[in-house]
Amino acid sequence: MKVVVADIDSVGSDMDYSLYDDLGEVTYYPDKITDDNAAERLKDAEVLMINKSAISDVILDAAPNLKLICEFATGFDNANIEACNRHGVKVANVVNYSTASVAQHTFALLFYLMENSRHYDEFVKSGGYANQSHFCCLDIPFEELDGKTYGIVGMGNIGRKVAQIATAFGANVIFYSASGNSTCTEYERVEFDELLSRCDVISIHCPLTERTRELFNKDAFEKMKETAILINVARGAVVNEKDLADALKEGKIKAAGLDVLNPEPMAKNSPLLDIKDSGKLFVTPHMAWGSTEARKRCLSEVKKNVLAFMNGESRNIVN
Repeated sequence: MKVVVADIDSVGSDMDYSLYDDLGEVTYYPDKITDDNAAERLKDAEVLMINKSAISDVILDAAPNLKLICEFATGFDNANIEACNRHGVKVANVVNYSTASVAQHTFALLFYLMENSRHYDEFVKSGGYANQSHFCCLDIPFEELDGKTYGIVGMGNIGRKVAQIATAFGANVIFYSASGNSTCTEYERVEFDELLSRCDVISIHCPLTERTRELFNKDAFEKMKETAILINVARGAVVNEKDLADALKEGKIKAAGLDVLNPEPMAKNSPLLDIKDSGKLFVTPHMAWGSTEARKRCLSEVKKNVLAFMNGESRNIVN
């Protein structure tokens, strides 16, 4: 079997990709498959592994032997399912490999904002603490998560993990079903407007669909508490960035922590770049999914998807 492994740079150069060598004739590329390089790279390929390559009809036309596309991810919107269906190409994703990593990063974002961590770190490193007479500094007050209402948008694997952690910290968890089809009964399910009005913290863990695109917009921010913190580790387009920037500037909400943006990399003219106060806005570069352990799990799961396909089994096939 001829296998092409692309997008390696986006998964990490610290990973060991040799686990794929026994699948057949394997070729590795650090960058994306594009319309321009597809004919050269995919002429005889039967399996293609990708992360961010955007699959088009042009790419599929250049790969007449292609049978399977494996995503190094749970999301597969870049695979162009309709085009793959037209060409008879199956698409497989990876499920639940990054749950622990994303949940952990959710709270890293939250507590950085809740406890004004940058401010206090810089105060100490500037020499301010060493030069004061008092034993502590509390010039920016902070609150506990215990007793707060924690709202979750999207109660899938990651949402449930976040709910467990929030509960362990003493928060009261409620959630909004982004799909409308949640079967979760462990936590109180509410409609979106009620989630907005009740929550002290809201974290987003839903897929990007037409139902969730720009779900958090000017109207939503108007309904949130002025003391609320928003965390987005799902997809950037679930939040309207201009409306969020305005809400932060105008004090409609207290703060936001983002690991995902629209587009990615971040737009050079993003309105979020106007906000320099790290107590209001904390942004990380789409890294929540990428702990060392999560990426190793991802690579292993992709191989299992290929082996299952070779054996005539349907494993994580999404079309």
